[in-house]
Amino acid sequence: MKKKAMALLLAATLIATVGCGGAGANNAADTANNTETTETATGAESSEEASTEEEAAEDSAEEASTEEVKEEAAEESSEAEETEEKSEDTAEAGTEETTESEDSEEEDVTQTPAWEIVSQMKIGWNLGNTLDAHEDSIKITDAPSKQETCWGNPETTQEMIDAVLDLGFNTIRIPITWKAHIDENNQIDSAWMDRVQEVVDYAYGRGAYVIINVHHEDWNYPYYDNQDAASERLAAIWTQVSERFKDYDTHLVFELQNEPRKVGTDLEWNGGDKEGREVVNAVNMAGYEAIRASEGYNKERLIMFPGYAASNQTNCLMAIKLPENDDCVAVSVHSYTPYSFALEMPGRSTYDNDHGDLDRLLKDINRIFHFKNVPVIIGEFGAMNKDNEAERVEWVSYYLKKAREMNVPCIWWDNGIFEGSGEKFGIIDRRTLETPYPDLIEAIQEYR
Repeated sequence: MKKKAMALLLAATLIATVGCGGAGANNAADTANNTETTETATGAESSEEASTEEEAAEDSAEEASTEEVKEEAAEESSEAEETEEKSEDTAEAGTEETTESEDSEEEDVTQTPAWEIVSQMKIGWNLGNTLDAHEDSIKITDAPSKQETCWGNPETTQEMIDAVLDLGFNTIRIPITWKAHIDENNQIDSAWMDRVQEVVDYAYGRGAYVIINVHHEDWNYPYYDNQDAASERLAAIWTQVSERFKDYDTHLVFELQNEPRKVGTDLEWNGGDKEGREVVNAVNMAGYEAIRASEGYNKERLIMFPGYAASNQTNCLMAIKLPENDDCVAVSVHSYTPYSFALEMPGRSTYDNDHGDLDRLLKDINRIFHFKNVPVIIGEFGAMNKDNEAERVEWVSYYLKKAREMNVPCIWWDNGIFEGSGEKFGIIDRRTLETPYPDLIEAIQEYR
């Protein structure tokens, strides 16, 4: 209990000293030619100074939220101090049973259903630019393969997924865009659902953890006047997906949305605004309720909640709302940091031991979510190829080491791109199954 009390006191101190509005490189927008599909941050997100004047004026609500966290931390710290004093008094009296009890409580602190799943996830890989690929000219009646391959990647095969898993990845995230496969009544085309299930089975059948989501949509933009329609559609999608996968155990994880944001506005990548963050929370909840209302394993399935744009900015993290009394939920965050090295084009090709943004994010995760015993998954991370493998090795070694210390699984964004002017995040050639950057793969494998 002493360690627990000290941790709580530290959390309270951190909350008092770290304010809202921190930025950090996160994500960059899609390009018109569909080659940049990570939907990740622009340069405005590369600094914690990205908070806008609107945010400063608008969010007294956020300050109130911060005060609530402070009060909660202070109360729990006080309780912990009292418990610690009692425990120490008993220990001085020579009671060994108390020490055993303390150890047991510390061991149990993270043993929720969510933590039991997340703790088993080691390193992950995204099947990017594939089931999330889309082209408006392709009809709902066309074969699923037309959408799956329209951004240049081959059809996914069992052999391909086997190659990924054999490298030591044990978590596969499968981004999925549904908009081209839903009719006017929000019914999903059966051929598309069958193909989604087939690809899920490639990894699930090997005992891997599989994450599926709602990706690259344009109907879920977070505005108040769109909240009801977006909530209805998200609930419809997850109701059907939940029914299809109700007999799949908790190795299958549902991520409610990808990077819901105000696309094409000045608010897209800088943390959004109060409206955007509130609508994301409301739409998330509609999807969550649809899943929990379903049968089978959906009652206990891990559900991942993104904040606005899945941003790693402090104000976005603090704004995330989770359901009460559900111990099988997690938070989804994306973090391509430091931005100028990992994502910006041209940016810089040297890492320069620049880990300040990552350190800040991990501290935020600890004080905002781990403090409440809620796990976090970094659903997308990576550093694009700039002919700098040695630098990427140094970067990923630090990144995964620090994340592992915090029990935060990280999932590499692989979009299958190796050449050209797009975001070159590919690390496994899906046609040859070769790994063009063996030293980078080896560094990642240290954390399998």
